[in-house]
Amino acid sequence: MGTVTPAKPAERMKRRELARQPATAELRTRIRIGEKGRIIIPAAMRQALGMVEGEMLDLVTDDGELRMATRRERLRRAQEWARKVIPPGISLADELNAERREAAKYE
Repeated sequence: MGTVTPAKPAERMKRRELARQPATAELRTRIRIGEKGRIIIPAAMRQALGMVEGEMLDLVTDDGELRMATRRERLRRAQEWARKVIPPGISLADELNAERREAAKYE
């Protein structure tokens, strides 16, 4: 397996910019699984998702489908979900610390 060089600052900036943009139009293609289960993600799809060589991806099987996302996208979705369910002004870190201090009193 070859070595992976870290993304250059300009590449990282481009990825961040793409990550802030809304999802692009749906892209579809068919690919074949290659030797050792390898697949090639078409360039247009990688560019639309801001993916670069060496980037870590999360893979999930769900209802007979393989879903792939960048860790950056998974984090964005988790933050979006948290904003919906956690009221403004609430700090989960502060609440957790308070609970731990309370529990420590009884140890």
